[in-house]
Amino acid sequence: MDQWRKGRVIENRHWNERLCSLKVAVELPVFKAGQFTRVALPDGDDMLARAYSLVNAPGEPYAEFYFNKVPEGPLSTRLHQLKRGDPLYISTTAAGFLTLSEVPECQHLWMLATGTALGPFLSILKTDEPWRRMDKIVLVHGVRSPDELTYQSVIQGFIAQHPERFESVACVTREQISGTLPQRIPEAISSGDLERAAALTFDPAQTQVMICGSPAMVADSMAALKEKGLRKHRRREPGHISVEIYK
Repeated sequence: MDQWRKGRVIENRHWNERLCSLKVAVELPVFKAGQFTRVALPDGDDMLARAYSLVNAPGEPYAEFYFNKVPEGPLSTRLHQLKRGDPLYISTTAAGFLTLSEVPECQHLWMLATGTALGPFLSILKTDEPWRRMDKIVLVHGVRSPDELTYQSVIQGFIAQHPERFESVACVTREQISGTLPQRIPEAISSGDLERAAALTFDPAQTQVMICGSPAMVADSMAALKEKGLRKHRRREPGHISVEIYK
């Protein structure tokens, strides 16, 4: 059990019948905003574990995880049922490269997320670093229905703190909702609707893009951005796009 630290649930917020946010009182591993760690519950003589991104920023006095209850999912269905005071185990290490330390200097930062992949971007935006480094930040959240547009109070807080430097754009694919784009993020990129909604262009000379979502969303968004003149960022070959795939 040396690889695990035992915590206790502070809150289990059910946004809808599937989406949940768990806050856990636990001694967290050292991590960078945007990274993930593993969450586990005992399963017989073993531990049932899965990697989840941390929604909390370094220095916050709890761990927070945003997840989707998967039908027949052996861990997520149990996490969905946890109550305040229940035990939960957190890994002693964190990992992942969707961090600002991996993003080259730029004036404009776009953050593109679908579903629960919003979590690591919230962690990053809670820190000082993006506001020190970038002139303008755009957060784009793609969902199917409006009840999946979660963490709105947190997002509104960023808008209130940085009204001239922060834009939030929602893409809702299954309903027509005022103030949102009725299309997937890749299509909104290709059509130019996303740039118009944010009042900002994907200028390769000024732009970095962080993408977090399903394999299809990441691949399609990268293809659309390539048509705008952006390319994947690598340490040995600097570019514009940094990605994390959620499965």
